[in-house]
Amino acid sequence: MSKDIRIKKGLDIRLVGKAEKTISEGPRSRTITIRPSDFHLVTPKMVVKEGAILQAGDELFYSKSQESIRFVSPVAGTLTEIKRGARRVITDLIIEADYNGGSKDFGSLSASASSDDVKQKLLSSGLWPFIKQRPYDVVANPNSEPKAIFISGMATAPLAADLNFTLAGKEKELQAAVTALSSLTAGSVHVSISGSESPFAGLSHIKTHVVKGPHPAGNVGTLINKLDPVNKGEVVWTVAAQDLVIIGELLLTGHFNPERIISVAGSSVKTPKYYKTIIGAEVATFAYDAGIEGENNRFISGDVLTGNKVDPKGALGYYANSFVAIPEGDDYEFFGWNKPVFDKISPSRALTFSWMQPKKRYDLDTNTNGEHRAFVVTGNYEEVFPLDIYPMQILKSCMVNDLDEMEALGMYEVAPEDFALTEFICVSKQPHQQIIREGLDLMYKEIG
Repeated sequence: MSKDIRIKKGLDIRLVGKAEKTISEGPRSRTITIRPSDFHLVTPKMVVKEGAILQAGDELFYSKSQESIRFVSPVAGTLTEIKRGARRVITDLIIEADYNGGSKDFGSLSASASSDDVKQKLLSSGLWPFIKQRPYDVVANPNSEPKAIFISGMATAPLAADLNFTLAGKEKELQAAVTALSSLTAGSVHVSISGSESPFAGLSHIKTHVVKGPHPAGNVGTLINKLDPVNKGEVVWTVAAQDLVIIGELLLTGHFNPERIISVAGSSVKTPKYYKTIIGAEVATFAYDAGIEGENNRFISGDVLTGNKVDPKGALGYYANSFVAIPEGDDYEFFGWNKPVFDKISPSRALTFSWMQPKKRYDLDTNTNGEHRAFVVTGNYEEVFPLDIYPMQILKSCMVNDLDEMEALGMYEVAPEDFALTEFICVSKQPHQQIIREGLDLMYKEIG
């Protein structure tokens, strides 16, 4: 029996450049890049050296703190370079792809497999990093048992990929994945959907919940908060919807297929649409095929609120399901703070008029429209924050490293993405997601 959820607090940011629902295949990526930094708090221990010949699915490194968690190559090819940064920290693994090089066979798994068999299959095949846990929003600890598993089957972030479109026809893989995951918890596998048209709507071994309302209705953190909040000593796991397809295909075929359908969108993209690509592919393989307008743009791996800035010659992030190109906002508007605003989004009605045109799409750049300043109390955060948590108070407790206060205010169930909207509207221009990330890291270090 599903429980429908209505979100009233939030903000839909409608931007120019939404991807049309057509799928193209850009040029194949010559190289694939894996960044250990995509796996937060994982210290990599390499098992191969530069020059190693790889099959898709061959192990690249494992987690120093949890050796059973392995990370594998998405493609066959040659490990041409291991880039290092300060203190010789590994920053990038560059693989020159050979699409005829073959794929490691891990063997299929039956739907009736035990939880131990499922866990071992995901660990040995390198798919375990697709499972994250809360608290701390890190790769899940395989030695823990979650009280429930949560999946968001809908995306409400600006210019995010439409999951009903990208998952269409993948019901078989999705069913295999959720059936396997359901064996890993004594609780339920909860999935948020936008309606009966969702590919998840007819699946078994899950509880679907129709969630309606503005962004962040599609965030998995919103689903967790409304259904089963995380208290001290409890653990829940989360999995991204498109990663379920990869997990399901491996369980059915025994092969790791890193293929993704991503949205390429933004006002700087000439023909925004969907592309079939793979994890870690070069940005140029789809960005320039879609066409980029202007010379001063920001490329974002992920959505515009939570994604990471990437170089034009960079690569797609490991977890990214979208790519956005928008103008770089490095110019300044004379007296911009003291005149009516017609071309920007604001939850306030003070000299702003976006509330009069709720369906209008805006052509925004990356300008923060102000500099970093004192953290003032405005009451605006609560207007766009649907979680039963005090956003201002939890941010301040993180800034002063008050662990007791962080625990009491609900830090165990949040992730940086839950504060993307409060950061967007913040008049103090504070980096909310960074503050929350640093707070979670401190808790992980001190409490574990």
